[in-house]
Amino acid sequence: MILATTDTLQGQNIKQYMGIVTAEVVYGSNMLRDFFAGIRDVLGGRTGAYERVFEKGQQDALKELQARAQRLGADGVIGIQIKTDTINLDETGVLMLITACGTAIKL
Repeated sequence: MILATTDTLQGQNIKQYMGIVTAEVVYGSNMLRDFFAGIRDVLGGRTGAYERVFEKGQQDALKELQARAQRLGADGVIGIQIKTDTINLDETGVLMLITACGTAIKL
């Protein structure tokens, strides 16, 4: 399975465009992680805990995107875009949303 951010694959002949595939990953916030991120906001610097969450989320979204494309019988997904966002629940916290989408193809 080929995953690419480009809309073409060099040296490959795309025989069929099979449609758009999407994947969504949602992670809940963590009070301890939020506490340390708040300290980083005051002191400055990067918040490694959240960077790792987003990195894992992006990897999980790509794995899910690949699985959904395979269920369609695709050989790859091109034009992949990954976006991150948050869902505000209320004063109890925030959910982190990572989405991936692209076009499933048959080579």
